[in-house]
Parts: sequence; C-alpha cells; structure tokens
Amino acid sequence: MQRPLAYLNNYTESDWLIGGNSYQFQQLAEILYLELTQLLTNKIPPKIILCEREPVRFLAGFIAACAAGCPVFLCNPDWGKQEWQQVFELIQPDIIWGMGHRNNAPCPMPHAPCPMPNQIMIPTGGSSGQIKFAIHTWETLMSSVEGFTEYFQLKQVNSLCILPLYHVSGLMQFMRSFTTGGQLAVTSFKTIESGKNYKINPSDFFTSLVPTQLQRCLQNPQLTEWIAQFQTVLLGGAPAWPELLEKARFHHIRLAPTYGMTETASQIATLKPDDFLNGKISSGQILPHAKVTICNQQGSVLSFHQTGNITVQTKSLALGYYPQIEENRDSFSVDDLGFLDEQGYLNIVGRNSDKIITGGENIYPIEIESAIQATQMVVDVCVIGIPDKHWGQVLTALYIPKDSNTSNLEIQTLLKNKLSKFKIPKYWIPQQNLPRNSQGKINRQQLQQIAQKFLQNLS
Repeated sequence: MQRPLAYLNNYTESDWLIGGNSYQFQQLAEILYLELTQLLTNKIPPKIILCEREPVRFLAGFIAACAAGCPVFLCNPDWGKQEWQQVFELIQPDIIWGMGHRNNAPCPMPHAPCPMPNQIMIPTGGSSGQIKFAIHTWETLMSSVEGFTEYFQLKQVNSLCILPLYHVSGLMQFMRSFTTGGQLAVTSFKTIESGKNYKINPSDFFTSLVPTQLQRCLQNPQLTEWIAQFQTVLLGGAPAWPELLEKARFHHIRLAPTYGMTETASQIATLKPDDFLNGKISSGQILPHAKVTICNQQGSVLSFHQTGNITVQTKSLALGYYPQIEENRDSFSVDDLGFLDEQGYLNIVGRNSDKIITGGENIYPIEIESAIQATQMVVDVCVIGIPDKHWGQVLTALYIPKDSNTSNLEIQTLLKNKLSKFKIPKYWIPQQNLPRNSQGKINRQQLQQIAQKFLQNLS
C-alpha cells in the first residue's frame, strides 16, 4: 500500500484540485512535512490539532501529518468555548494548525506524550455535548477507498466535496480522489446555493449530500437540474424520508443512499443509482471490504427479513476511541436496528437508543417521522418519547409546519389511514427550527428539554 508522500509525488504536474491551487497544495504539504520531520529528533511525534478553514491548507496539513507519522486530530473550527475546552483537556496538543481556535478556545494545556503515532483521529458524537475521536490509520481509510472503488468498479474517483473536511464524509471524498488520481473540487453548500458554477462535467463526478441539503436542492429548479447531471449523488448522514426520495427519483437524480459511520470510515453499504431509479428502497448492498450480520439480543445470527442489531466487520474499522485502542478489535456492534434480504440489501429500521416504549409497544421514530413527512405539511419533524406515569412514554412530535395556519389536527387526520392509533403522537409542538448538525443529525437531547419545558407550561 502506497504511503501519503508517494501519492503526493504522483501529482507533481497535475492540476487536480479544481478551484484551488494544486501547486500551492503540494508545496505547502512538503514544507509542513519537513518542519515535522525536524521535530521528530526527540522520537516523540508531536500531537497536531488540525482546524484550518481553508481547504488547501487543511489538506496539505493532513497529508504532511500522515506522511510524518504524527498523530493528527481533525477539528471543527466553529466549536464553541466549552467544546474546545473538552478537546484541549483530552488531547493536550503540541501543535495547532488553524486560526479558528483563537476566537473560541482557551490556551492549550501542557502536552503529554501520545501513545499512538501514525494515527488519524476523526471527531464523532457531539450532539450530546460530548466530543469523541475515532482512531483511524492511513490503512483503515485506504481500505474504505478500496471497497468503494471495487463496488463502483472505478479506477479514478472525481469528487465535488461540499461537506466539512474534518468530518469523515468530507475527508473520504478527498481520500478517494487523491489516492486514485482523480480530480477534487472543494466548496461549501452556501456557495452552491448562491449559483456559482464550477467548470466541471457533473456526469464524471461523485458528490455527497445530507438529506436537508438534498431537500434544499430540490426546492430550487436550477439546482435540481444541475444535481441531476452528476454521475452519482451519495446520500447519508441521517435517514431520508420517503417523500424526499420519491421527489429525487421523479427528477431522475442518480441518488445512492448510503449507510456508514465515522467508526467505519464512511459507508459500508450503498444503494447503486440504477437500483434507486428502478424503485429499490434500502441502504443498498454491503461493500466488498465489509461484512454485516444481524443478531438478536442474545447474539444469535438472524435469518433474512428478521430485524435485529447490526454488527459490522470491516477492514476500515476504527481502532477505538482516543486515547483507548481496543486490542484485537474485529467487529463493531451498532446502535441501529435493521435486516438483510435475500439479495444482501441492508434495510435500516431505526436506532435502538431512539426506541420509544408506550403502553408496552415498541415504536421507532423513523417510521412515524417518515409518515408525517409524507403528508407534505411539514418542513421538518422529530418524534421523541416524553416520560409518562401511565404509559411509560408518550409520543411527542416537534415539527416545523409548511404553513403557519396548518393545524396539527389536519396532519393527524392524514395519519389515521397510515399508522396505528398508538403510533400517532399525542403532543404536537410547532417550532421555527429543529437543532441539527452540519450532517443533518438531530439533537434529540435538546428537543427533550424543549418538549418538557413546553408541556410543563401547559399544565
């Protein structure tokens, strides 16, 4: 397996970074690499926080750190003061690349030796207020790249990346292009919405969206027409609702719904665009570098179409969470519930931790949220369970109505033919916005607090 510098040398005369300066990237990566090698004389690789906002500087720093074998922590420059305090206490960095920390963060603490050179720490979690770093290596990331290219039968991957590079979904777009000799364009979703047109042929490119971004694209005729030209539009980060998928299919968008996570270095299952356009509904088949089994609570493997806990075995699996490496880790039990069909397609039912038990019935919010979205009367919705002394939990929907005059009774009337009575939320709380992160994942903990405060004011 080639190392980072070998790939960097392949690009000596290539203008592969669209909208950025490929020569500047290479020069900066080499300069930073030399600086790091000079610091390695004491045999203790410096721990690096990488929070550059500018893509060329971020990517150059990433490659330099990987090439020098220094532990690098990918960080969000927009974290708040509390989050930065958490990060500094956990990492105790030697080097910080990026200016974003200066506005929000306290000064770094004195460093402590890092037990893990050659490793890449990618942030995960955060919606609960607790940031964790999944420990990856160049090899685990490359296993993900190899599984992806084999699955899609590609030699080169061209990517338009509009997701954050510090997140696994953005980083892996870079990795796929950089290590296969493909082209990469990096921009922001705001720039795309503003109408800036990159000089690329979309039919040669992959891009990745989260559901809320896809929804906004489909509300803009020009963006809809543009996104429909892409070779493949990967969709992940959060569950997509049926209405959104149907609308994308209507506009012939070559969508590829994916299932994966930071711990697996991006997707381990993907529905191919032709399957999607032909009406298939699932998270797709398992990529070659991974294996998925469905187990019951006792750990026994279940048959086709039987719902249970998802367990993943993959060469791209993270080694643990910083600073703890899990020895001989060969599988990962996910909080998600799902089933496999006879063709090996993975179907996600919901998250075990999101399960709501009301009157002895197990309910998974994703089913109810999808039904509410399908009424086309809400912009966004989240269903949670509020503690109740009679029922255990009661279903509560926090939603953004499309029309301020919309009554929740109208929505409930439309749901009566779609859902069992016990699955229709008892409480409906209109909101102006729902707290989601940049990948579209909802902050259910924050919504619990909003709902409980709202219901206390009613009593």
